[in-house]
Amino acid sequence: MYRIRLAAILLPLLLTAESGHTQEMFVHRTDGGTDRYPLSQVDSLVYRSADYNTPRSQTANLNLSLTTDSACYHPGSLVTFSMSNVKPTGAKVRYMHLGRVLRVEDLPGRTWTWQLPPEDYRGYMVEVFVPSSKGETLRGTIAVDVSSDWRRFPRYGFVATFDASKTEAVVADEMDWLSRLHINGVQFQDWHWKHHWPWGGRDGEEMTTYTDIANRTIHTASVRRYIDAQHRRGMKSIFYNLCYGVLDDAVDDGVKTAWYLYKDAAHTERDKHTLPSSWKSDIYLVNPASSGWLSYLGERNEEVYSHLDFDGYQVDQLGDRGTLYTNTGVKADLPAAFSTFLRMMKKRHPDKRLVMNAVSSYGSNRIARSGAVDFLYNEVWDSEGAFADLARIVQANAQYGSDTLQTVFAAYMNYGLDGGTFNTGGVLLTDAVMFALGASHLEMGGDHMLCREYFPYASVALSAALKTQLTRYYDFLVAYENLLRDGGRLLTNDAPVPQCLDASRNLTFNAWEPQLGGITTLGRVKDDCTVLHLLNFISANSLSWRDMDGTMPAATSLTNLPLQVAWSQPVSHVYVATPDALGGAMRELDFTLQDGQLCFTLPSLKYWTMLVIK
Repeated sequence: MYRIRLAAILLPLLLTAESGHTQEMFVHRTDGGTDRYPLSQVDSLVYRSADYNTPRSQTANLNLSLTTDSACYHPGSLVTFSMSNVKPTGAKVRYMHLGRVLRVEDLPGRTWTWQLPPEDYRGYMVEVFVPSSKGETLRGTIAVDVSSDWRRFPRYGFVATFDASKTEAVVADEMDWLSRLHINGVQFQDWHWKHHWPWGGRDGEEMTTYTDIANRTIHTASVRRYIDAQHRRGMKSIFYNLCYGVLDDAVDDGVKTAWYLYKDAAHTERDKHTLPSSWKSDIYLVNPASSGWLSYLGERNEEVYSHLDFDGYQVDQLGDRGTLYTNTGVKADLPAAFSTFLRMMKKRHPDKRLVMNAVSSYGSNRIARSGAVDFLYNEVWDSEGAFADLARIVQANAQYGSDTLQTVFAAYMNYGLDGGTFNTGGVLLTDAVMFALGASHLEMGGDHMLCREYFPYASVALSAALKTQLTRYYDFLVAYENLLRDGGRLLTNDAPVPQCLDASRNLTFNAWEPQLGGITTLGRVKDDCTVLHLLNFISANSLSWRDMDGTMPAATSLTNLPLQVAWSQPVSHVYVATPDALGGAMRELDFTLQDGQLCFTLPSLKYWTMLVIK
């Protein structure tokens, strides 16, 4: 920044004329070279010069709690930051984009603002630090997402309880938490009256309260409070419902028997999803491609949108049901029916968003090719329970969606627990792999973390320590979204594999897939960068992301690893960042490149460290 300010002071002396018209400014670099910029680019010079200012050495005392006033922002808008602590003496704030310093200034106070750059779809890291003669100490970090549409970088959360306890203050606290995680879309689970009649009302008259499928009392005011609070924080509000579910009183409400699905060609046994006897009803299945059903449910959804300001519809299914038949005895092609359903729902409400669950990847190809969904949503179970399966799904989805649709996993951690707390080791290793692959994880609700497919289930608690670490992980996902999930080519078994130059460490590195006892590499090539992810499986006791009973050990922390990577291209910079240290802040590494070997010292590796080689 000091070179920029000096250049601005000397600007009249540094301007020259070329071709009789174009004026330029010359900026001398610390490495002895000179950069030339057209005067028209002076305003953006701060972005160009930042490579020379990336910190190389920092310590951390991350005791500042930082928040922003929204989960995401539009380009050029104003971010308001808040800090719950007293401002540290001499503190400064630094705004970063992928290792480039955009701006450094004195920290104004416990509340301050930043005018965002004009570029869309960018992630930033904001760092509060205190400089001293011994170096600088990071005191707090927070990410900022600039995205005009959530589909580019979806981060999905949920809400699932809508009783009288959800007062305006309670809802605000919950949504502040999701906003701190930069959640930009929220799924409303089990909010509806009936699957075939989701809105709680009749003939235009809204019910103050009604019961959901489990006979829980739903307060319409609580549903509305959540929607309003989410919209104030830049989030999308998405209502949940099956694409083909009706209750046992559906015929009384206008559903036709000709729409049902059957287990036999003679249509004597209706297919149904059996639920506990204490619940309102079992759920019977109808043909999602039936024109009558499409018209009927379209009208019911019209009631939803007319009375509640939802932004879209989270479409659910129940996975592979085996061979089913329509009322005419014809075999039902459910994946094809899903595509028809999505296209017709989009045609009926073109301004509303659609997301559809692919249970164990069932129908995912047809869902992707419908052209109607914002991103791909995979509910993964034991048949896809390996870490290696997550990469396969991400790669398949990229193919199905022609590299235009992101992947969000609905993956239920510690599914076998019934009480206690979520296991930090399992949760963070799973998130590390998902995020490194370029996906995100539906796991966090306003009042609890997700453990079961029944979203209201809240018997497993989130510890304060894990809550803090998850904040770091979601900051990391946002700050480096342009490296993690913004195009490029994913490298799995062809990713570069480092070697440790200190044989006494006895470390094993391997390309994807993960191996117990080793460090696995993933990569991505994007523009002039190769991103190399190091994932630590040294202490892992399983290659399953599910960590069913919460027994995955905490990762072994490694520090100051001398590494070399075979490298045949010129290198200008090597950056490193990890959500497990320094609040995710990126720093630059010293390196040597000689005889085809790129050598550097990796500062730390716990669960996940990311290298960026330019």
